[in-house]
Amino acid sequence: MANLILIRHGESQWNLENRFTGWVDVPLSPKGEQEARAAGEKLKAYNFDEAFCSVLQRAKKTLSIIMEVGGHPAVPTQFSQALNERHYGALQGLNKEETAKKYGKEQVHIWRRSYDVPPPKDKTDLNPEGISESLKDTAARTLPYWKEKIFPEVVKGKNIIVAAHGNSLRSIVMHLDNLTKEQVLELNIPTGAPLLYIFDKGGKILEHRYL
Repeated sequence: MANLILIRHGESQWNLENRFTGWVDVPLSPKGEQEARAAGEKLKAYNFDEAFCSVLQRAKKTLSIIMEVGGHPAVPTQFSQALNERHYGALQGLNKEETAKKYGKEQVHIWRRSYDVPPPKDKTDLNPEGISESLKDTAARTLPYWKEKIFPEVVKGKNIIVAAHGNSLRSIVMHLDNLTKEQVLELNIPTGAPLLYIFDKGGKILEHRYL
């Protein structure tokens, strides 16, 4: 059997401020660091052979704290932009509550949770190239990385930890749990909560649960 831990970074400073973050490289908040330490305590009983992480500091710091608190020895770690959070386009940096007042709660919910509707693509100081990603767009980079880099290690029986973000992990969970576009609309990955998947030797999921 192989254990896979998916962990969304602890609360970031912009999570605390209720702002759309996306690719903006903000640090963990003090609460986020506490969440990472709590996750590390929960994962003391688990051993890891390899780690995968986004290149954004909130995920890197979360992984570092988990490994330190859990007393885990250094393991090979791969960092990739493929695991980065989705790009929130023109919404990056904006307050979510104020954005909901401007566009309506239903529209903002669709931008945040839907599968294939991207946020507005207007160019801003935080997004000069006018990039914007839906969950479908995020999955287009995250799932190939999962299939080519991470899952083969799981099939080999290795114990893996993946530190990433709400939407990059939503795309992986959608794939693993065979969720529909409608079901993924209500899927939320909480910060700092280790999600365990146990696989058999053939790569079949035996069980999954939050720790």
